[in-house]
Amino acid sequence: MTQQQCSVLIIDDAYTVREYLRQTLMHLGISTIHEAADGKRGLQAFGEKHHDLVFLDIELPDINGQHLLQQIKTQADKTHVVMVTAHNSVENVRNSIAAGASGFIAKPFSPLKIKNIVERCLAAKLN
Repeated sequence: MTQQQCSVLIIDDAYTVREYLRQTLMHLGISTIHEAADGKRGLQAFGEKHHDLVFLDIELPDINGQHLLQQIKTQADKTHVVMVTAHNSVENVRNSIAAGASGFIAKPFSPLKIKNIVERCLAAKLN
């Protein structure tokens, strides 16, 4: 799978975070990018088209991101989910990884960090 073939879903209530991720992903050559501002719309978007990679905020206005992670992994366990948070605690990381997250990034993050995560997830999809 190439980056051009990769489908990404961004679930974050902050427009600026979604826009930053979208721009970064587009710069990496990913053209299939969907966004949702809350968990309900995110789960609906995921149900309509299972994405290869999901960037998921832990703190959403309507649902805990870790609970949403479990729902996504139940629907499609091969989907890579990267948890995004402004609160980088050991407990958040531990709980996210235990629930099936492929990675964890703390805000603010760099384009290089996003590039590395995308490349790692795509490489894992090929194996």
